[in-house]
Amino acid sequence: MAYIVAEPCIKCKFTDCVAVCPVDCFYEGETMLVISPDECIDCGACEPECPVTAIFEEDDLPEKWNKYIEINERLATEWPVITEQKEPLDTADEYRDVEEKFEHFNETAGSQ
Repeated sequence: MAYIVAEPCIKCKFTDCVAVCPVDCFYEGETMLVISPDECIDCGACEPECPVTAIFEEDDLPEKWNKYIEINERLATEWPVITEQKEPLDTADEYRDVEEKFEHFNETAGSQ
């Protein structure tokens, strides 16, 4: 089972996970990251690095975020790969503990 990036990443986009990923399977959107399920080797290195608990093993993904399975799979084929840690979004502190952030989700690709 692959790992999934879910809603807590939106408007935060911490990239601590990217720094520890041995296979570069993270892809960058404007407001969040996703993981390619085809490239993820299920090592689990990324999960404990996420400061907002946005990364879940697919079997442990809360049901309310099941739509992120499809979102990760689809957008990992459209967004650019991210291979180096970057600063989080300017909104990260403001949105860190906000729930129900899907309205801020944006399918636009992030910058390289």
